[in-house]
Order: sequence, then structure tokens, then C-alpha cells
Amino acid sequence: MAGTQHLHLDRGVPDVRIRTLSLHDLRVALRQGWEDFLDKRGDLVFVGFIYPLVGFLAIAIARNWSLLPIFFPLVAGLTLMGPAVASGFYEMARRRERGMNSSWRHFFLEFKSPAMPSIAALTALQFGIYVLWLMAAWAVYAATMGPVRPDAWAVLPDSPEIFLHDLFATQAGWTMIIVGNLVGLIFAIAVLSISVISFPMLIDGKADVYRAVKTSVRVTAHNFRVILTWGLMVAILLFLGCVTAFVGLAVVLPVLGYATWHLYTRAVER
Repeated sequence: MAGTQHLHLDRGVPDVRIRTLSLHDLRVALRQGWEDFLDKRGDLVFVGFIYPLVGFLAIAIARNWSLLPIFFPLVAGLTLMGPAVASGFYEMARRRERGMNSSWRHFFLEFKSPAMPSIAALTALQFGIYVLWLMAAWAVYAATMGPVRPDAWAVLPDSPEIFLHDLFATQAGWTMIIVGNLVGLIFAIAVLSISVISFPMLIDGKADVYRAVKTSVRVTAHNFRVILTWGLMVAILLFLGCVTAFVGLAVVLPVLGYATWHLYTRAVER
């Protein structure tokens, strides 16, 4: 059994026991997530296509080449919304853990949950971060490959071919790639820290949004390397799901959703 650390939260609430996680916990969470998926795959595979459809929509929009400079930030940034999108899977995993009946309709049970206002507030926060990420990505483009005249910020590359050439064959392009990815990493760590266990904690009915986010941040701070490894694993799996024309996300997203629930149960004593 992992060790525990007592962390005192504000507002006079009881102490929350936060466990020290290891890489073994990540492996167990993923294995349990896969087992949950195998148990309910028939009911939930189609639900997993909700996220791919959003990705396909992003591609359809980006086919208008005027949006090409923010195509990658648009698609990559969708992962920032992953914890919110996967909330239904947390409910399914919770019901399976308790031996309760579960079917696809329970995926939407969160909408009737007393925690729904907190879930909505946290989702809105994540969406706000997603919008900020898109603004930051555009600012990086404008400062590196974009127009040099302040009054010409909306001027875009003459064609997708020219943009792609400038992106990979010029110093400005590589500067944009490096700086953009570093900025994206900052956003990713921020979202990971506030959401790694906060959504499952809300679904579990153990906290309001303030306490859930604060506990998530404390879990991240106490297990920074392990949580960072988890974030890297999630990014790799999502990437693999995306390179299969987003179809692979129909499996990856449910598995990660279930696994995140099990990571929560291992990170916080309930």
C-alpha cells in the first residue's frame, strides 16, 4: 500500500489523504481501464466517436487553408478538453466498481447529478483555457511566420504549400514549432494539474469544484514526476488515436476515461 500524506484544505473541510503514486499505479490504472472497456465495449464504442467527430470537424474547418496556421493547435488543443469529455466514463467506472448496473444511458447520468453545476463550471474553465491556447498559438504564429505590419495581422500565407514549405524549411518556421510546443506544454501541464483527478472526484460526489481542483493540484505537486509521466502516456495514446484518422480514439478515449477513474481511486483515499 502506498504511503499517505495529510494535506489540510481550506473552508474547514476534513483532511484529504493523498497517496504517493508510482509507475506501478499507472500500469494498474491502465490495465483496469482496459478491463472496463472490454466489459462495456459494445455499449460504449459509439460514444467514443463523439470525440473523433469533433476532430473531423476540426479537419473540415482547417481544410479552409486560411485556418492552416492554427490547424495543429486546434486539433492538439482538443486534448485539453479530454477530461471533461470523458466524464461519462468516470460514472460508468464508478458504477462498475460498486457492482451496479451500467449501460450506455448511464454515460449521461452526470447531467442529472447534483455535482452537475460543479462539472459545468470546471468544463467552462477548461474551455476557457482552450480558447487562451488558440490565442497564444496565433500570437506565436504572428510573431514568427506571420506578417510584420501591425495592421496586417489577418494576412495569411498564399497557399498551403507555401505555408508548409516555410514551416519546415525556414528558421522562422522552426522557431514557431519550438516556441509553440513549449507554450503548448505549459498549457498541458496546467490543465493536467487541475483536472487529473478533479472530474472523477466531482463524479464521486466527494467535493465541490474548488476542493476538487485544489486536491488535483496537490496530487500533481506531490507526485509530479508520476503525473507528468501519466500526461505523457495520455498524449502518446491520443496521438496514436489521431494518426488513425481519429478512429482509434473510439478505443483510446474510453480506456483513458476508465483508467483516469482508477488513477483517482489510487491517488486519493475516499
